[in-house]
Amino acid sequence: MFLPATYEAALLLMILTMLCWGSWANTLKLCPGYRFQLFYWDYAFGLAAGAIVLGLTAGSLGHSGPTFFADLANTPHGPILYALAGGIAFNIANLLIVAAIDVAGLAVAFPVGIGLALIVGAISSYLINPAGNPLLLFGGVALVTVAIILDASAYRQRESSAKAATTRGIVLSLVGGVLMGCWYPIATHDLGSAAKPGPGPYAIALFFALGVLLSTVPANLLLMARPLDGKPPVGGSGYWKAPLGWHLAGLFGGAVWCLGTVSNFVASVAHLAKPVGPAVSYSIGQGATMISACWGVFVWREFAGAPRSARILLLFMFIFFALGLFSVALAPLY
Repeated sequence: MFLPATYEAALLLMILTMLCWGSWANTLKLCPGYRFQLFYWDYAFGLAAGAIVLGLTAGSLGHSGPTFFADLANTPHGPILYALAGGIAFNIANLLIVAAIDVAGLAVAFPVGIGLALIVGAISSYLINPAGNPLLLFGGVALVTVAIILDASAYRQRESSAKAATTRGIVLSLVGGVLMGCWYPIATHDLGSAAKPGPGPYAIALFFALGVLLSTVPANLLLMARPLDGKPPVGGSGYWKAPLGWHLAGLFGGAVWCLGTVSNFVASVAHLAKPVGPAVSYSIGQGATMISACWGVFVWREFAGAPRSARILLLFMFIFFALGLFSVALAPLY
């Protein structure tokens, strides 16, 4: 399997994670009027397909450890169950986050929901597998916490006349964020590394994707019947009437997110003199919050017409996010 040999290569993979995790939701924006529950079927299929393709390519190349198929055949039941459980936890959280995007927009749902996930995921991952300078790691997480508060304040100023929608969007983001912070330490609980032999990242990613795919059926059917965005129930016939481009957008969105996840798993187990570790890898990947906010603010113009004070708060949100991520990136080196 392919594994990076230097910290610089591992850092590039973590940056790729950040870009993928922060950009995939734009594919939903490409389907105007399409209910996210219908979009999500293709997203789940795209995620699973991405794990298979990456396993057959990068997971079967290089000389670092067993090949993808050998790893799958030798993975014990324990790591499989952990990866499946991580997939289920992620899926529930992601459905809530996507609902929050539908209600509140990218510039809010990602900074609040995924920012909170960063805090929960970084702390829990470090407790399970401590690696990196804790002062730099948790100092960076603290800076991100400030960025979350600034973003929530900016959103409230933008939507001061729509308290119901504001409350619903932020609550969905908060609940989804807590659950989103739990899936990573669960899925990577038995992920192999130089210090702890175990299944490789490509095998774990496939079992994780299967957990997502299997749990999509009951979870998404429930959300179709009882939507969380305050809209009427969703009929299944709308999926078959959707344009081909919308289905391709969902598949592409799932594949993009999967690419980011596999890159993150791979970076966290790189055989380096100073291991990166899941906590650092996950924390840098969650710079997706800043990437998604950039999409929401600069491309989709979600804060067009907002008061000047809201835009100033957003500026400081970006600054604190950048400082936090820089601090986390230095954690494995010092």
